[in-house]
Amino acid sequence: MKSRDMVIALLVVVIWGVNFSVIKIGLETLPPILFSALRFAVVAVPAVFFIPFPKTSVWNVLGVGVFLGVLKFGLLFIAMKADASAGLSSLILQAQVFFTISLSVLLYKEMVSRYQALGILVAVAGFGLFFLDADGNITAMGLMMILAAAFCWATANTMMKRMQGVNLLHFMVWVSVVPPLPLLLISYFTETAQPLDVLLAATSDTWLALLYVSYISTLLAFALWGHLLKSYPAATVTPFALLIPVVGMFTSTLVLNERMTETEMAGAGLIFLGLTCCILGGRLIRAKSRAARQQA
Repeated sequence: MKSRDMVIALLVVVIWGVNFSVIKIGLETLPPILFSALRFAVVAVPAVFFIPFPKTSVWNVLGVGVFLGVLKFGLLFIAMKADASAGLSSLILQAQVFFTISLSVLLYKEMVSRYQALGILVAVAGFGLFFLDADGNITAMGLMMILAAAFCWATANTMMKRMQGVNLLHFMVWVSVVPPLPLLLISYFTETAQPLDVLLAATSDTWLALLYVSYISTLLAFALWGHLLKSYPAATVTPFALLIPVVGMFTSTLVLNERMTETEMAGAGLIFLGLTCCILGGRLIRAKSRAARQQA
C-alpha cells in the first residue's frame, strides 16, 4: 500500500474511532433511529440537488443505502442507546473485517497472504481479550445487534468494491438519500410520534454530534474508505479497521469516562501488532531479503 493511502486509512480510523463517543453524546437526547435518519438527511440535503448521480447502477446505490444506512446504522444506534458502551461497540463492530474478507474470498476469489493471515490471527486474539473482559458493558441483545450491523457493513463493502470509475463522494451523497424515509417511518411508529418536539428539545451538543456524524464520519470517511477498497484487496484495507476500537476505547475513556482495564489494553496492543503484521509484514521481509542479497 502506498504511503499516502496508509495515511488516508489512518485518518479514517481516527474519524470512526472518535465517532462512537460522538454518537453516544447525540443519543443522550435523540432516539436512535431518528438520529440515524437525521444523519443521512443532513448529508443528502441540499447536496443531492447539486451533485450528479454517480456513474453506477441505481441498484448499487439502493443496496448500499439499505445495508449501510438503514440496517447497519439502525442496528448500531439501537444497541448503543441502552445495550452497549461506546468503547465496546467500536470493538465488536470490527467483526466487519472478518466478514468482509470472507465475502471477498467467496465472491471475488481474493487471496490472503501468509503475513495477512498471521496478522489477522494475532488481532483475533486481541479481539477475544475484549470479550473475556466485557464486564457487563454490553447485553446479549446488544452483542447480536452489533454483530448483525457488522455483517451489513461487510455486505456494503463488497458492493462498493465491485464498482469501478465511480466518484465516491457523489456516490455517498446519493446513498444518503435512501435511508431517511424508511428510518423516519420506523421511528414514527416505534419511537416518537412527535419528532419535531424531540428536535426542539435537543441540545447544542446534540446538533454538533449530528454534524460530525453526518459530514465527517459518513460523507468524508466512507468516501475515503470506498476509495481504498477499490484500490486494494480487502485483506489489505480492512485490517486497518482493527485500530478503530483502539481509538474508540481511548476516546470513550477520555470523553465519557468509560474505563479501560489492563486486559483491554493488552487486547489493543495485540490488535496493533496484528495490523502491523498485515500491512508491513511482507514489506519488512522483502526489505530484509534485498539487504541480505546486497551484502552477499
